[in-house]
Amino acid sequence: MRILLDISRLVYGTRRRLPSGIDRVEYAYARHWLARGNRAVTFLLRGAIGPAVAVPHSLVADFLPLLGKQWGERDLSPDVMKAAQRLARQARQRQWLGRGQDELENALNGPEAPIYLLVSHRLADRPRPIAALKQRGARFVALVHDLIPANYPEYARPSSAASHVARVNTFAALADGIIVNSIATAADLAPHLRRSVSDIPVLAAPLGVDAPRTDGNFPRPAGPYFICLGTIEPRKNHLLLLHIWRDLAQRMGTETPKLLLIGRRGWENENIIDMLERCPALTGVVREYADLPDDAVAGLLQGARALLFPSFAEGYGLPLAEALALGVPAICSDLPALREVGGDAPDYLSPLDGLGWRHFILGFAEEDSRLREKQLQRLAQWSRPSWSQHFALVDPWLRQFARLPDPVAARQNAAMPHDVLKPAHAAMVPIQTRGL
Repeated sequence: MRILLDISRLVYGTRRRLPSGIDRVEYAYARHWLARGNRAVTFLLRGAIGPAVAVPHSLVADFLPLLGKQWGERDLSPDVMKAAQRLARQARQRQWLGRGQDELENALNGPEAPIYLLVSHRLADRPRPIAALKQRGARFVALVHDLIPANYPEYARPSSAASHVARVNTFAALADGIIVNSIATAADLAPHLRRSVSDIPVLAAPLGVDAPRTDGNFPRPAGPYFICLGTIEPRKNHLLLLHIWRDLAQRMGTETPKLLLIGRRGWENENIIDMLERCPALTGVVREYADLPDDAVAGLLQGARALLFPSFAEGYGLPLAEALALGVPAICSDLPALREVGGDAPDYLSPLDGLGWRHFILGFAEEDSRLREKQLQRLAQWSRPSWSQHFALVDPWLRQFARLPDPVAARQNAAMPHDVLKPAHAAMVPIQTRGL
């Protein structure tokens, strides 16, 4: 089995100091397949224009550790970030100049069909290059992280919903198999796949969480505090917490526990920003941390009374897994995806239950909190999902696609990418998910 692993998101995203959850997944896949050796994988790079090209293993081997340092360390030397960007620039230049075509040709002409593996959604709304790889005999497997922009367009940027529907249309028309991060995502995806001309195998494989490394020297607030971790956008329901904290501050004054918002400001968040910048009661009580590396985030989490996760919709819930991996309690929305991650450990509430959230926040803030102690007892039974467990599911499942018959003959629309752009709900055959 030979994998063509697309690492375009990592290579084109080095200007961002810190990663998203999807970045972390592509990084984990790149590390996993790099360790398997150059006979098992060809690293692939696609840009918005130009052909797909192969990236040398030696370049990827130098690039990934630098990228990991860039994300994970607070006291990062500027030289590390510059070196990572320099290597990424070398890879992009290969793509711009069309270098690496010979390596790609060799991979496409091997004894078994290579598997083009896209785990980032990147450029999936542009299906022609994917269709071209399939015409050369490659099989296409994608990892779908969530259906939120398609199913909840009110939470996305105005252009994101149409782009995500186009990505899902590509998967429905061209994918030979799909990996999802949760059974909840598989259920959300199934209606969008009904336009496929054949059943697409779907594997639910929970994402791994790396063993946390903490910066114990990062300053923590005095007194009890809570953390909300994630991009500041409407879907994450920061407004609920800010209204609760305004009420607490007006009632409790200097005894109010602190709320730390860790994450960049996102989109469609004017009301949230107005409260953060213009509400006097929140001054000094709610603090923002926009660009903290992993070790500083872990250091703050370790001292928190709980992670607060009142989101309206999630595909997986990586912040929840990260908090629980550190032994930190969590109060979170009662969503199927979050229950898959957290099991019986967290306390679950409706994201609309303001009084319930207020009750648990005050209960967890107490020095000898019985609510918190009960969750810590449950948390002792929770086990951290690992990347080794993830790949133990994914790797043997992928082997079936190297032995598939010619997908161009079996899937009639592989050579017709214009058909991919038809509405996702033009249903043909109900999809059956497998591996759940």
